[in-house]
Amino acid sequence: MAKDRAQINPVLKRLRWPLTLTWAGLIAERVVHAFWPLWSVLAVAAALLMMGAQDYARVEIVWSVGVLALLLAAVFAVRGAGRFRWPSRQDAIDRIDAHLPGHPLTALGDAQVIGGGDAGSEALWQAHLARMERRAAEAGPVQPDLKLSRKDPFGLRYVALLGLVVALLFGSVWRAGSVAQMGPATDLAGGPAWEGWIEPPAYTGLPSLYLKDQTDGITVPEGSRVTVRLYGELGALSVAETVSGRTEDIGAATDPEQSFDITMDGTLRIDGPGGQEWTVTAIQDATPAVTVVPDALDVTYDGQMSQPFEATDDYGVVGGTATFRLDTERLDRRYGLATQQDPREPITLDLPMPITGDRADFRETLIENLSQHPWAHLPVTLTLEVADANGQSGTSEAFAMDLPARRFFDPLAAAVIEQRRDLLWAKANAPRVTQILRAVSHRPEPGLFRSETAYLKLRVILRRLETLARHDSLTDDAQAEIATALWDLAILLEDGDIGDALERMRAAQERLSEAMKNGATEEEIARLMQELRNATEDYLRQKMQQAQREGEQNGDQPMNPENMQTLNQQDLQDMMDRIQELMEQGRFAEAQQALEEFQQMMENMRVTEGQGQQGQSPGQQAMEGLADTLRNQQGLSDEAFRDLQEQFNPGAQAGESQGNQGRNGGMGQGESHEGQGQQGEGSGQQPGTGQGNQTAEGQPGSGQGSLADRQEALRQELERQRNGLPGMGGEAGDAARDALDRAGRAMDGAEDALRNDDLPEAIDRQAEAMEALRDGMRNLGEAMAENNQGQGGQGQARGESLGQFGKEQDPLGRSRRGMPTEGGKIGDADDVYRRAGELLDEIRRRSGENERPEIELEYLKRLLDRF
Repeated sequence: MAKDRAQINPVLKRLRWPLTLTWAGLIAERVVHAFWPLWSVLAVAAALLMMGAQDYARVEIVWSVGVLALLLAAVFAVRGAGRFRWPSRQDAIDRIDAHLPGHPLTALGDAQVIGGGDAGSEALWQAHLARMERRAAEAGPVQPDLKLSRKDPFGLRYVALLGLVVALLFGSVWRAGSVAQMGPATDLAGGPAWEGWIEPPAYTGLPSLYLKDQTDGITVPEGSRVTVRLYGELGALSVAETVSGRTEDIGAATDPEQSFDITMDGTLRIDGPGGQEWTVTAIQDATPAVTVVPDALDVTYDGQMSQPFEATDDYGVVGGTATFRLDTERLDRRYGLATQQDPREPITLDLPMPITGDRADFRETLIENLSQHPWAHLPVTLTLEVADANGQSGTSEAFAMDLPARRFFDPLAAAVIEQRRDLLWAKANAPRVTQILRAVSHRPEPGLFRSETAYLKLRVILRRLETLARHDSLTDDAQAEIATALWDLAILLEDGDIGDALERMRAAQERLSEAMKNGATEEEIARLMQELRNATEDYLRQKMQQAQREGEQNGDQPMNPENMQTLNQQDLQDMMDRIQELMEQGRFAEAQQALEEFQQMMENMRVTEGQGQQGQSPGQQAMEGLADTLRNQQGLSDEAFRDLQEQFNPGAQAGESQGNQGRNGGMGQGESHEGQGQQGEGSGQQPGTGQGNQTAEGQPGSGQGSLADRQEALRQELERQRNGLPGMGGEAGDAARDALDRAGRAMDGAEDALRNDDLPEAIDRQAEAMEALRDGMRNLGEAMAENNQGQGGQGQARGESLGQFGKEQDPLGRSRRGMPTEGGKIGDADDVYRRAGELLDEIRRRSGENERPEIELEYLKRLLDRF
């Protein structure tokens, strides 16, 4: 087809800028494709030179590698020049035209060959050219193709680029010049050269300094290492310095390599061609400091001390010790202490250091229990010492104090502890100790010993000690053995056993109950209430210590008494606060009932480590977790139901807006809506406070957040439990997983309804979730029974799981033992379980109908609070 340049030239003039950019992109594309091996080789060579690789290799190797690099660069340069073709203007036009639909630039350059003279044909041709012009007007610059993945499948160009970047960051361009000093001819041509570094001590964490990059003044820590290397003709360059203070083994100032440490302020100078001089300031390493925080000592009831301290250092403390020394000047040398003390070393403890963070300035707490040490409660001085990485140490001033230890308030226990101290003070006190213990225990008055066991223990210790003292055979081991026995005896006399603690708590409850019945004064009731609190705390402590001892004897993991004590005491504290409040309001009948419930709960309470977890199979643990989830879901459903009540009957027997958190279960932490001040089951909230006894923050059962957020957290917890179910096959295992999946979907629907403020729909979905959870627990129990039968268990797992996780109680909390489950009139156990659940739902529905008589509504609410 003929060409018509007159048609395309105006279009190309309008596309001059896109054509220019496309042409430049073609140049870059062809340069990259032709010369990428060349610049990769150059990048690798430059990286090696800037990192100083030539300084660590032999001259022959360096020059061999250099010649090889030059040869490769020459080969790749020639090869690239042979492949490179300079792009023309037509190449840019073709590149743009190839990226346009219909190739309009090519079409505009065509001329009409046939149909000339025919009006219709010419009109059609002109319309075609007009359309091509419109398409050509939309043309833009075309990006060049710079991809090299086909030519460089291993990414060698990126390796070379990475090496160059690392060299630019951590190397120096000046180091590349040292390669010129590695040959005789080059030395003569280039002249002498030098380089040097200053490396601060490693513990400072400061970077090294390259001398050529430094100005006249340099400030570095004392002990920094200076390294200088001289290249070229020997004697052309020399080093002069006044910073090391060296007097021996100095060496010649012209040695090719010199190293020394900076110990003082001074000057450092390179004499010769290209030399330089610096003024060096040496920063002395400060001595670490430590101080005892005054008036901050804390001692627990069992004698554990917590003494805060503060430590500082310019670069960080690495360790420290605390030393207790007996303060003989303040010691009252009377009675057993008048005897010359047996040799005894000071008490030395390691100071705790921060695990993370900066150790240059921190505050920590020394925690230790020294109750059984012979110096307990005696005057001592506490001295703290810390050290840094440089070996320097700092010591605090001696802090005078009495050695913190447990105090004994029982007179006989205090006497036993005092004689134990005297025995440990000096073995010569043994006859005196036996004499005093016999005197205080001779014809004891009633109540002096808590039990016959304590009296018999004392007599055994006395006989043992008298025998050893009589035969002068009280060795160190025997002394320690008797001291341990005396300590255990004192603890028994002070705290008693678990039965004593329970008896004291019962007596305190009885006295308080009698005081309420007889109309005692407010002061008397307050005193008796405080006595009950103290007795309860003592009982809890005894229970936890007993559980801890049993766990240690059985080889179990040690318990965490503080967490367990906090949990149990919080519940009991809320209940006792409630009792006291009822008494202050004059509601003695309700207070008496609450006191009886408190007494029953305390007697039935059992403190164990990992309650419900020790000795359980994975299936039993999963069943317990599902039971907790069911209780939490029940609590959420109760709260949603009460919110719905308050919408239709605002202000009628409504709880606090902040405290309206259901009746029972993990979520049930709000106050009952009876309007009588009665608490819902497991609430522990006081009227008007708006704060219930909430569970640990962040748990699904926590009372924090909106109903929808808590429903979402409960659904996530159920999903975690479902994923963690033990592998149990069979139809029952599959049915359990399906039921839990249905429960999760129902919880998700309840969450959506709560976010949309559709409380009726949310309650329905929550009911579905609870029913699905019950089905899942029942199916899981069957799967456990089948699995246990397959292992010779003969159905024991099913019986245990049903009994342990609520299958022996119906939804109303009644015992299912004794119910006829086969051939009886009531029906099988599962049918009873379902029917009881339906009954509980019907009670809830009727309690929300305000048109019912008031007496019926009160009865229904009492049923809900009971079950």
